[in-house]
Amino acid sequence: MGDIKNKVEEVVGKVKEAAGKATENEQLTDEGRADQTKAQAKDAVDDAKNKVLGSLQD
Repeated sequence: MGDIKNKVEEVVGKVKEAAGKATENEQLTDEGRADQTKAQAKDAVDDAKNKVLGSLQD
């Protein structure tokens, strides 16, 4: 479930970034990039957590 939320957050970030570029709104562009980075970081943490839990079950 977290993967889906992270992907949605990443897509929203891409939309914000594109809208910011289209309207020359630097703050919105930066917000979009930050949202994407945050989603990618959450994804990396989830992946690491799953690997640790998987290795503990083996």
